[in-house]
Amino acid sequence: MHIAVFYATREGQTARIAEHIECELQTKHVQVDVFDVKDVDGPIDWPAYDAACVAASVHLGRHEREMIRFVKENRHDLEQLSAMFLSVSLSEAGAEDPAAAPERRERATTDVQGMIDTFVRETGWHPEHVLPVAGALPYSHYNFIIRFIMKRIARANGAPTDTSRDYELTDWTKLDRFVRHQLQLTLAS
Repeated sequence: MHIAVFYATREGQTARIAEHIECELQTKHVQVDVFDVKDVDGPIDWPAYDAACVAASVHLGRHEREMIRFVKENRHDLEQLSAMFLSVSLSEAGAEDPAAAPERRERATTDVQGMIDTFVRETGWHPEHVLPVAGALPYSHYNFIIRFIMKRIARANGAPTDTSRDYELTDWTKLDRFVRHQLQLTLAS
């Protein structure tokens, strides 16, 4: 089996997620090619792949422009492969936070679904398999202005606001279960 993983990222968490998927699938003896879509400048050999995964981070409520462009250009091929879609956002961390008030979790879940719905409208792609994924807060990597903005966004989403450290919010176990399930579906078809 041969799988393509396409990602778009700003601070690198979605790249880490793509690399994690690659490692997880390789342990299952699956051949994986990982592509940062901003570096894709030629045609993709779509017939070489049995499945695909698209992972895009969200910033200021929108998925990466380069991923929107890539999906628009390759929608038909992604549909042919029943590609899965991972939407990586800070809002998902709020939706998953068991300590958050139910209203806050519901608001975060609604925000996440709204971002996914906007992506679908912008690209015309209706992925069959979607997983919202919590990202990260690498405060130490932000400049002063971005750190200030991200702290405000984090506060609104119930995420950590101590800017003296970085936070890994991705639920790797949930991600692994989703990827393994999608692999089983692909093998069964």
